[in-house]
Amino acid sequence: GEKIALRFFKEKALPVVVARPAAIYGPGDTRLLKLFKYVSSGRIIILGNGKPFYHLVYVEDLVTGFELCAQKENALGQVYILGGDKYLTLNDLMDLIAEVLGVSLSKIHLPVFPFKALSALCEKVCIPLRIEPPLHKRRVDFFTKSRAFNISRAKEELGYRPKFDLETGLRITAEWYREKGLLPEQKARIKERRSQ
Repeated sequence: GEKIALRFFKEKALPVVVARPAAIYGPGDTRLLKLFKYVSSGRIIILGNGKPFYHLVYVEDLVTGFELCAQKENALGQVYILGGDKYLTLNDLMDLIAEVLGVSLSKIHLPVFPFKALSALCEKVCIPLRIEPPLHKRRVDFFTKSRAFNISRAKEELGYRPKFDLETGLRITAEWYREKGLLPEQKARIKERRSQ
């Protein structure tokens, strides 16, 4: 897709800008919901050391980035990565989500190799039989592959400046999940209400 679009820009002067977002989160998006639910349990298993980086972009910052891509003449024919100001290790992200949720978090780290082998075997056996594999390679990849990006080009050429720090964005996201009934309220809050 990108290559074809950029070729049309070069050959036919079609106005094209490529924007590559980091992992999008915020109200209206449920991709991080599994992670929030997982952390809300208070005990999690992390494959590997939890040190791969994870880079997020709050939805409103992403929209601002898209607007800048559309408005700036110098953006034509360019590729920009749109992400938050900072990225964190997976360990730190889990800790921050736990803090936002008001949960005490216990992490158990397991070695990656057995799960890589098992996920490959699950996919090889299950997919031809049209059975949903209980473990996917992409799930293992989530714990093992770094996703950290450089947004300096978007900052320098577009004037892109993310406004939402990660903690604020995660708090707003958690509140939206709760409002929609997608995430249970913290146990502490429920106990407080019962005692009133």
